[in-house]
This record gives sequence, structure tokens and C-alpha cells, in this order.
Amino acid sequence: MSSFTAKNPHRRSTLIVAFIGLFFIATSMGNSEQARAVDCIDTACLNVYTQNGKIVIEGRKGSGKAAHVSPKPVIKTTPKARASTSPKPMYMPVKKRKPASVKPYVAPTPRKKVIPRVVAKVVPKVLVSTGVSLNDRLEKLLPTGAIAYQPQEGALVNVPIIYWAQLPAFFTSKVSIIGEVIDVTMRPSFLWSYGDGTFFATTNFGAPYPSREISHTYNHAGTYLVTMLATWGGTWTHNGISRAITGQIRKFSVATVRISKATTPITS
Repeated sequence: MSSFTAKNPHRRSTLIVAFIGLFFIATSMGNSEQARAVDCIDTACLNVYTQNGKIVIEGRKGSGKAAHVSPKPVIKTTPKARASTSPKPMYMPVKKRKPASVKPYVAPTPRKKVIPRVVAKVVPKVLVSTGVSLNDRLEKLLPTGAIAYQPQEGALVNVPIIYWAQLPAFFTSKVSIIGEVIDVTMRPSFLWSYGDGTFFATTNFGAPYPSREISHTYNHAGTYLVTMLATWGGTWTHNGISRAITGQIRKFSVATVRISKATTPITS
């Protein structure tokens, strides 16, 4: 019984420490997400990565909905017409000067004064929301190079064949997105398969004869399927700061090479 009670406090303390650690981790993750959200309001958030064999460039800045105009409805007010009160007729008695009777004087009834209707127009106010969100996405394609080799005809057994890649040394592009300028630079590396089970990895592009940077000698006659796998990777630069592009792009190129036996002339 004493051994159980001795171990119990240690387990409790371990659980308490674990819960405290999880609480701080969750709090820090929430704070980091809020910090990133706040950063994208004042400054542009940019990202460059690869997807489906393309370079994808994304930009985001601000928060809220796009700017819109919401005019208020026009309110028409129609004041009621005012009618002046008609004074009661005034009877002024006339003294009899003669025995003849005289009709009494009746004052004319004034006409009603009608005030014209006035329509008050309210000019609509233009409301532009302060939270404007800018989002954009661009995609770039990389070139696909062909396989070149020498000799193209009459290749023989035990005679080296020279290969090279018909590709630019690097790919560069200047992109403007949400008012920001990004420079993208990518370079390839190569993996050659000569079709006879032999592979060769290099960063060189190769060149025609007399260069032999990339060459191969076949020991048997036949038709061989040569493949070149170009793997592109690189960096993107914004405001003088370079960052690695997330992911890589792979491009395949294929060529068919025929190797013949060397014939030895027979002389008598």
C-alpha cells in the first residue's frame, strides 16, 4: 500500500506538466496564426511553389471583402398643402339717409392660397469598405528539352555516342503580382538512362563533339530507348531576399538510338 501512494504523486505531477505544455503549445500556435494574419494586412504575403508540373505564384494582401459602393435609397418628402383660413364675412351696416332701403355690404371671399408641393431629394452617400482584399495566382510553364546525340546515323558497337540536353542553362521570369515584383530562377539537374541498364546523374548539359561530358559506349548491337529526366529546382527573390521554391518539377525526354555491328572487310 505504501509503494502505491509513493508513486501516485509522481504521476499526478507528470500529468499536470503535460497539460501545461499542451496549453502553451496551443496558445503559441494560435498567436502565430494571428500574427501571420495581421502581417498580410499591412504587407503582402507571397508564396512560390510547384504543382502539377507548373510554377505557382500566389499573393495576398489586406482583409475583408472587395471594395463596393452601397448608395442609400432616395427619400421623398411631400409636405402637406397649406390653406389659408377664410375670414368670416363682415357686415357693415349703412345708415339710412333716405327712406329707400339699401342692401348691406358683403366683403368678397378671399381665394385659398395653395403652396406648391416640394420634393426633397437626398443625395446618396458612397460607402467604400475599408477592408480591401487582394488575391492573385499565376502559373508558369517550364521548357521541355529534347535529347541530341552524335552520330545520329551509323552508330557502332564499342564506339562512344555523345549526348547533350537541348535546354537553356537556367529559367528566369520576372512576375508582377498584387503590386509586388518577384524574380523566379530555376536550374535543372539530369538523370540519364542509356537503355542498357546504365544510368548517369549530372548537372552538366553536355555539348556536341569534341565534348565528351555525357557519352556512352554500347557493347551490343540493337535499338535502345534513351531517357533524360530533368529535375528543376530554384529560388524566388522579393525585395532583395531570396527563398527556396517549395517542390520540384520533373520533365521527361525520350530518344531512340540504333547501334550496329562493325563489319570487317575481308581481303584476299
